[in-house]
Order: sequence, then C-alpha cells, then structure tokens
Amino acid sequence: MKINDAIFGALLLVLGLAVLLHVQAFPKIPGQNVGPGIFPGSVAGGLVVCALLLIYSGMRSRPQAPWFEAVPWLRSPRHVAAFVSVVGATIFYILLAGQIGFLIVSPIALFAMFIAFGVRPVVAAIVAIAGTLVIWYAFYKLLRVPLPWGVLERWAF
Repeated sequence: MKINDAIFGALLLVLGLAVLLHVQAFPKIPGQNVGPGIFPGSVAGGLVVCALLLIYSGMRSRPQAPWFEAVPWLRSPRHVAAFVSVVGATIFYILLAGQIGFLIVSPIALFAMFIAFGVRPVVAAIVAIAGTLVIWYAFYKLLRVPLPWGVLERWAF
C-alpha cells in the first residue's frame, strides 16, 4: 500500500512532539549543562523537522497522488503472510519475552518469520538458533544490554 507522505509526516510529527514533551520531565544532572534528555530530544527535534518536510511534500503532490494506493504485493497471499508474520513475531516477542526469556522467544519468532518468507525448515531452525545466540552475545555480553532471562533466570550469568 502506498500512503501519501503527508499521512506519515503527521504520524511522525505526533511522535516527535510526544518525545519532546516527555524528555522535558527527565531529571537534571547537577553540575552539568547536558542532561539525559539531550540525545532523545535532539532526535525528536530532527524527527519533527523531517515530519514537517514530509507533510509539505505530501500536500504538494496531493492533486496528482491519492492518499492511499494499493500496491501489487498486497494481492499476493504469500507476501501478505510474510508481512503479517513480521508484525505477529514482534508482538509475540513484546508480550512474552519478559516472562519466557529472550533465548526461548527469539528463536521461535525468527523461525516463524523465516518459514513465512519461504526458507527451508532445517535452514530456518539453524539460522534462528545461531542468530539468536549471536544477537544475545553481542547485546548481553559485549554491549551489556540486559536482555530478559524469563524462565532461565536461575541459569543467568
């Protein structure tokens, strides 16, 4: 589906303004000119500028371009299923990763997406498990991002 730039611009504008409002509540760090809201505030400011440019571009092209236009891949059940699998896997991860854990939920979500995209099951399983372990190592061990352990909490290291 092709959506006019003005619609995406309006959504991004709302998001950018919401972030700008939210970072105002971040606590100030005593003795420093730069607080914790500087980075997200800067990104949100850039997002607002880009959103305004998108709205301008979309409104300028509006006479010859419709607000919504279906694209050919929407008529393909395989492509629609692949799209739905990405959205579904993301929701699945968000809802269950905290309780079940990254190391269990992630390979299931990756496997489901690989199958929906037409990858052979054996290859999908191997890549889903290997990919999960590589991502876990990169984020948990190297970058020190606290990924959820879930039911594996007692084996956490």
